[in-house]
Amino acid sequence: MTKMEYHKPVLLKESVDGLRIKEDGVYVDVTFGGGGHSREILKRLGVNGKLFAFDQDEDAWENEIADDRFVLIRENFRHVRRFLRLYGIKQVDGVLGDFGVSSHQFDVPERGFSTRFEAGLDMRMSRKNDLSAYDVINVYEEEELREVLQLYGELKNARAMARVISEARKEEPVKTTEQLKKVLKRFLPANKEHKILAQIYQAVRIEVNREIEVLREFLLQMPELLKKEGRLSLISYHSLEDRLVKRFIRSGLFEGEPEKDFYGNVEVPLKKVGGLIVPGAEEIAENNRARSAKLRIAEKI
Repeated sequence: MTKMEYHKPVLLKESVDGLRIKEDGVYVDVTFGGGGHSREILKRLGVNGKLFAFDQDEDAWENEIADDRFVLIRENFRHVRRFLRLYGIKQVDGVLGDFGVSSHQFDVPERGFSTRFEAGLDMRMSRKNDLSAYDVINVYEEEELREVLQLYGELKNARAMARVISEARKEEPVKTTEQLKKVLKRFLPANKEHKILAQIYQAVRIEVNREIEVLREFLLQMPELLKKEGRLSLISYHSLEDRLVKRFIRSGLFEGEPEKDFYGNVEVPLKKVGGLIVPGAEEIAENNRARSAKLRIAEKI
């Protein structure tokens, strides 16, 4: 089978630079996709280095790299420590993650990720996933649907949208992206249609793939998985993800503040390295997907 067409990876140099690669180190790319970040890491590794990559999407498996130093694990990265242990790996020198949907997933109409194409309501990153966008739109109770749209899409009209969807599906199931657009037409003024649709799709996609839950589980494993001075290099595409990453790097928590010792000092597992990194105008011009990317780098203390 031919390799799937994937676009240029976002913040390639900056994210891999952030790992501060050691030639004989062990690294993990938890979002393999088209393999762009993995190939750059392999270029910088010596003969004794090792790279493990994760991807649950069957399309990404076609891009597997033929290199003795490389292992592709066909699983969701929420299980990163468990699967690395199967290879005898308890700690690593660095972990890279490029979250969100790949350009390839957006560009294949039948996957249902893009607002540009008519397709069935799917949005599953793994076809093994039982839950699809169809289920969220047609099976969720109206209140559950409101929560999804409000929490993950940050939509002001979430309650009204959920009500309209709930009424429409009583007449007939909402099966396609085009049907969903028609049902929500009153909430899509011409000058904001694309932005609001993107928020709706984002909300449903996050719910289908449990993206926030997965990110939390992944982050909680990092303090034990990383060696001392091991690096974490993470690219987020929306504020929900970026807030979780930023907060975890700062405090090792998602809510509240870390406890202080008798002297008022706080023990946290990670420290941030540098500031927030975003793509330059040139990269955004070349790759529109880069426009919302935010890279944060941290080091195990």
